[in-house]
Amino acid sequence: MQQEITWTIKQFNELSLTELYAILQLRSEVFVVEQNCVFQDMDNKDSYCHHLMGWQGDVLAAYTRIVPPGISFEEMSIGRVVTSPKMRKSGIGRILMNRSIAACYTIYGEAPIRIGAQLYLQSFYESLGFQQSSEVYLEDNIEHIEMLRSPLHAKAQ
Repeated sequence: MQQEITWTIKQFNELSLTELYAILQLRSEVFVVEQNCVFQDMDNKDSYCHHLMGWQGDVLAAYTRIVPPGISFEEMSIGRVVTSPKMRKSGIGRILMNRSIAACYTIYGEAPIRIGAQLYLQSFYESLGFQQSSEVYLEDNIEHIEMLRSPLHAKAQ
């Protein structure tokens, strides 16, 4: 990476308009345009979440939303995991997820984290301690699986 990444995490009501615009722009760039997937990205969950942002200068390079228990799943969750196409192959995705896992435990305590993962990323998430916990299902015409990470895994690392 050429320039240092600055990490920030904010609740929805703390986001500036510029930050919110950058988040929605990056999510649209990757989830709608790049993945050629027409879906409702703004799903009324953002206002309940913390938003983890990795900035390279004034460009949003990586992002996740930290979802409280009871919103997407019974467990807390990490969603809308996205890195800028310009940042791929730099290792930022692994850093982003490790920071997201740590944020979950800091905000909600050490408890299981459940995610809905695109199937092709299964081995990546397994390398972070997640295990498949559902059959393959289609979401927005993309194969997904649910994966669960036990807090016991965190102590084993």
